Amino acid sequence: MMAAERGAAANTIAAYGRDLAQASEALSGGLAAADARTLERLIHEWRDLAATSLARKLSAVRRFFAFLVSEGLRADNPAGDLASPTKGRPLPKTLSREEVDRIFAVVEEEAASPAGLRLKALIELLYGSGLRATELVSLPRAAIKPGTPYAVLKGKGDKERMVPVSSRAGEAVAVWAATLAPGEKYLFPSGKTHMSRVRLFQIVKTLAAAAGISPLRVSPHVLRHAFATHLLEGGADLRALQSMLGHADIATTQIYTHVQSAHLVELVNRAHPLAGTGQDD
Repeated sequence: MMAAERGAAANTIAAYGRDLAQASEALSGGLAAADARTLERLIHEWRDLAATSLARKLSAVRRFFAFLVSEGLRADNPAGDLASPTKGRPLPKTLSREEVDRIFAVVEEEAASPAGLRLKALIELLYGSGLRATELVSLPRAAIKPGTPYAVLKGKGDKERMVPVSSRAGEAVAVWAATLAPGEKYLFPSGKTHMSRVRLFQIVKTLAAAAGISPLRVSPHVLRHAFATHLLEGGADLRALQSMLGHADIATTQIYTHVQSAHLVELVNRAHPLAGTGQDD
């Protein structure tokens, strides 16, 4: 149902599967037959999890029982009152412009080798187009056309969206693509398929370390966050950013305005003439 009716991505379906399997294990295999009181045991079982993880698992359980009811497999929904923990949405991790410059300095140093050409194309697309890791590694070779300032690709839920392709990124991709064998299906091939997300994470973390930045702070998604944050700082329209990032709800995009606010508060506290003096306004 998740795949056919909701168009959920493979990673989302896998996560739901894991969460439901863990819920069933916690209830000794009795998940489908559980009543409301039994389901409350899940909250106790998962009490040590982060609020976001607990909320995701409970959401999977609620959807599972809603599915059972819709298919006529249960007459009642014992998960209807299964409350998620209240949580504040964390600000996305990002990088400063200076840190991004350091990353690209390392990219340029390594750009002479074939691996360096691939690295440059990967990082230009991560930071310059805001692609998700899965979207990037699975790009068809023909997805980015020379001289075209945008690409149309499928993101979460197989939804198509248009993403910007800067002239820098376009040039980096063209140079890298010229090294690929004729008939190659993917832009970033590996064996009979494309580069894995795990390999992309390894590449990005190695690059961060070479740039003098803790690998714990950098991932493909952090570069996507930097893309969004720096565009907003440069005056980008929130609706346009929503479209570029492929967010179904603009509330997801609005989190980046909070990043801006946090940055401005930090700037005032550090640079304002009265900062740290204890004087009232």
